[in-house]
Amino acid sequence: MKYTSKYFLTLTFSLLLYLFSTNVEAQSANVVEMHGQLKVIGTRIYGKSPLPVQLRGMSLFWSQWQGKYWNKEAIKWLRDDWQCTIVRAAMGVEKGGYLENPETELKKVEDVIDACIELGIYVLVDYHAHEAHKDPESAKKFFGYISKKYGAYPNVIYETFNEPLQNEQWTETLKPYHESIIKVIRANDPDNIIICGTRQWSQMVNEAADDPIDGKNIAYTLHFYAASHKQDLRNIAQQALDKGICLFITEYGLCPASGDGDLDIKETQTWWEFCDKNDISWCNWSIADKDETASAVPPKADVNGGWPEETLTQSGSLVRQECKRKNPRFEYSTY
Repeated sequence: MKYTSKYFLTLTFSLLLYLFSTNVEAQSANVVEMHGQLKVIGTRIYGKSPLPVQLRGMSLFWSQWQGKYWNKEAIKWLRDDWQCTIVRAAMGVEKGGYLENPETELKKVEDVIDACIELGIYVLVDYHAHEAHKDPESAKKFFGYISKKYGAYPNVIYETFNEPLQNEQWTETLKPYHESIIKVIRANDPDNIIICGTRQWSQMVNEAADDPIDGKNIAYTLHFYAASHKQDLRNIAQQALDKGICLFITEYGLCPASGDGDLDIKETQTWWEFCDKNDISWCNWSIADKDETASAVPPKADVNGGWPEETLTQSGSLVRQECKRKNPRFEYSTY
């Protein structure tokens, strides 16, 4: 093989990037210290390093139904044992959630954000709704409060609308909704990333790519369930990436879209490879003990974490292994 000067230059640059990234990791106490303020550049997320940032972690379940796991101890276990670099606080909005019990659900979100800040991981604040566009004022109130209280912390990422339904149009309905919420957030927080949901349970990211939101540090959520969503959805995701928008998989499962049924491990692996290739961050659904295959822990699992590996569900065990294989490792003796 004939080696050119370009080859050696590329090799040297790659080695310098590797040494830089590993040195940053070695000197960092946690992932937020390592990456700092996140920003969207093109289709990828960056922090302090010239290398893209890929976060991997877990989503909590709807707050009104599985709020028992919304505590510092459980999150600390996810950080220490699973090596999660992000936790998603999926605050239920409808069906007995925030709209009916705002103080109760808001307190759960604050508890999770406070824990993540103290523990040095990122937190995705998710307005977990299917019809948020019908009551934008409630969403504005929520994100106005959260961004004012926590906007100075680089840990925080906002998800303004979890899963719009199938028939809601991007340009006519969803984009104006997101823009109105972004305006409220940006009045308090000019920097942290904001992630926007798209039509059909956050699958039609190609439509957002055709008419993207104007502004910095904006990404778009893509949801998949591996046993239901396969190459056709990856093709849609690739179309969106090719048009230059940044994707963040804020929710996915190894099972069918129902949340129950057989896992599709082969398809999950293909999705993980797609995410790695494109540096797409993700949160798995979910930390819950509901009797369904999407749950990561078994019924009556300890609310404070400490779950032995052999007691995890198949989904929980596989996702934990993926996090531990690929996420950076830190020494947490100071906590």
